Amino acid sequence: MKPFRAILFLTVGLLACLSTASAAKRPNILFISVDDMNCDSMGAYGCALPETTPHMDQLASEGLRFEFAHVQVGNCMPSRNVMFSGRYPHNNRVEGFYQVKDKDYPVLCDLMKEAGYLTAIRGKVTHSTPYHPYDWDMDVSTLDGEKQHVKDSASYGRSAKAAFDAAKEQGKPFCLLVNISDPHKPFYAMGKKQEVMPDPHVPTHVFTPEEVPIPGFLFDDPEVRLELAHYYSSVRRADDCLGEVMKELRRSGMEKNTVVVFLSDHGMPLPFAKTALYHHSTRTPWIVKWPGVTKAGSVDRQHMISAVDLLPTLLDVAGIKHPEGMDGHSFAPLLRGKSQDGRDFVFKVYNENSGAARHPMRGLQTKRFLYLYNPWSDGKNVFRTATTGTLTYKRMKALAEKDPAMAKRLDLFEHRVLEEFYDVENDPDNLNNLIDDPRFQKQLAEHRRMLEEVMNKSGDHLLEPFQNLNNVAIRKAYMVRVEKESADRRSSKGKGAKGSNAPKRMKGLIQLSVEDSDGSDGMVALKVHHKIPKRLGEQLLHVTLKDGTGKRIDRKVEKASGTGDLVVRFEIPKNKRLSSMMFSTFIGEEFGKHLEILHTEPVKVE
Repeated sequence: MKPFRAILFLTVGLLACLSTASAAKRPNILFISVDDMNCDSMGAYGCALPETTPHMDQLASEGLRFEFAHVQVGNCMPSRNVMFSGRYPHNNRVEGFYQVKDKDYPVLCDLMKEAGYLTAIRGKVTHSTPYHPYDWDMDVSTLDGEKQHVKDSASYGRSAKAAFDAAKEQGKPFCLLVNISDPHKPFYAMGKKQEVMPDPHVPTHVFTPEEVPIPGFLFDDPEVRLELAHYYSSVRRADDCLGEVMKELRRSGMEKNTVVVFLSDHGMPLPFAKTALYHHSTRTPWIVKWPGVTKAGSVDRQHMISAVDLLPTLLDVAGIKHPEGMDGHSFAPLLRGKSQDGRDFVFKVYNENSGAARHPMRGLQTKRFLYLYNPWSDGKNVFRTATTGTLTYKRMKALAEKDPAMAKRLDLFEHRVLEEFYDVENDPDNLNNLIDDPRFQKQLAEHRRMLEEVMNKSGDHLLEPFQNLNNVAIRKAYMVRVEKESADRRSSKGKGAKGSNAPKRMKGLIQLSVEDSDGSDGMVALKVHHKIPKRLGEQLLHVTLKDGTGKRIDRKVEKASGTGDLVVRFEIPKNKRLSSMMFSTFIGEEFGKHLEILHTEPVKVE
């Protein structure tokens, strides 16, 4: 062999060995989710029904439990795609139940594979990535050519074992997602038409209608109790599934080097929980067990975390570099017992249901309050959701014919109102809307301000209607546009559609610099350097002057093409006393279809 070739082969071999050794030192990651389970259905989170979740409670006693944890979205596919992309739905473009095949960002599966992990998944396979099929190393939902039943608890242990064994054989750490189907409908022993029927997949404990607690956002009724009995029995079956997975982890001998993350993808599949943004819609039981790092039986009652933070946290746990563009932020320091600033609110998002019905909502929740914005609410538009197929909804509908209080509750469920504001600390069931209460107007204004800030920063297409809260025409125009986009997706399904009509986000089209002006002469200016590819032709630049808090003062729209500099000047209104200012600029036809958006830092005004 020639010397050069020998050196080349030795170098490649050495790099491969180093890469394998590096990957081998990384901890295994076992992510376990349950489907459609309320946080307070778990014993460790205060469930009033004994014996619901012994295995979940055991896991909580072994790891760190977060008291203030939320998912972003109250339905499955959008919620899971936030988790595994680290991006809000308007940035990962999975706003509903459709595929986005032209994604321009990596997800958990990509990043773990690149780092040398064996990637495997059981359950919710089509809902855990922007499109399907995706390039997982293993889909252990099928074993030896046989698809495992989603309600069979023992099969979850078998699936986990298959992934563990494969990782050992290949000498790789594993990243395994186990997505347990329960307590998603159909509930234990209940058919799709709510009839009670035989079920071979029996939980280790079956609950009766007489013993179940009634959530405060529902009502006590024999049919509601029947449905809840089957729901809680399904929660117990989900717990059985978790127990099987954890048993196999212990048997594998890899438990001490495995980080376990457990949560629910959103609230129970009943009215005022699933497919909404209420407190019980998004609050999730979130447990992390990292042997040697997290403290057994510890509880974080200080910080708010959310689904968008999951991916960056897992990347830090695995020692993997973060990709650009994520909206979430790692809470790995919290796992090590440290404190972290900036964890005092959660941004919540809902766009459309599994049937592609658009009912956009936004929420901003702090530990004390929850603010909700429902631009689709006009008193006529009726909310469409999977929860209308439940016994509980049908009973609510029947009782509303003679009961004024129930009729009022039904009207809120079906039509909502433009804004809602709740004292979550004292009213976790969100029964008393404080939007017009004079005692809470200061807190309401602050939550509106925070919501606008995060919508602006994240490039949310709903920002303009929100900034023009009382402008009915702007809201209607927005709803017409997004409903048309949804209809276009459905009509082009199966014909090469790429999911969302939103354009592919780009970077490097524009750069911003504030011109040397302190505003003392009443004028300020922003220089926009643009580098627009020829194929994009002429584009619109929307330049907005804002005060230091992000509130809009003025906006100008200019045209630009190719490469060059554009200086946009603003006159500060004489009645405006500014201590600081900032600029926001996006390129594209309109905000919802922007190609890129940038913001400057606040600049002091003399």
